[in-house]
Amino acid sequence: MAKASEIKVGNILRFNGELVTVTEVLHRTPGKGGAFYLDKFRNIKTGKIVEARLGTDEQVEICRVETNNYQYLYEEGDNMVIMDEVSYDQHSIPKSLFGPAVKFLKENMSVVVSFEGEEPIMAQAPNFVELEITYSEPAVKGDTSSGALKTATTDNGLELKVPLFVNQGDKIKVDTRTGEYVERVK
Repeated sequence: MAKASEIKVGNILRFNGELVTVTEVLHRTPGKGGAFYLDKFRNIKTGKIVEARLGTDEQVEICRVETNNYQYLYEEGDNMVIMDEVSYDQHSIPKSLFGPAVKFLKENMSVVVSFEGEEPIMAQAPNFVELEITYSEPAVKGDTSSGALKTATTDNGLELKVPLFVNQGDKIKVDTRTGEYVERVK
């Protein structure tokens, strides 16, 4: 347990029985009454923002969270099996922790996962992945207007909009946060 005055941005707390990450800490000293903290927390599971008014000596539980690099091995139903790159321990974590970036994951890819005790609480795919184009429509000759895009299918079955000059067999870099084409890989 820690005092509210010891909370820092980025800490992970157990607040009202939920795991939250601290996004903002404001110290207020009104003319009347004692000082207090106005904190903003983001619920890890739901993503909702919660505001709380805490007294300076109010007790809060700061959770111990371990974040490490893991290797994504394979998909197993609604879970993904990952392996610790140091100890070779395997863990099964829910796909939902990765959010929309889960569709970009390929076997043997490095991912970042955070555990609180034995429970996985957060997972992050790499910001950029390289995918190979397995099918794309041929570009129409003369259609060279700036920003023209066509649909292409990648080696993991994903369909993306890519520029006209990208052909079948090319490798491309994709931003996993937005799902957009970034560049062609040489």
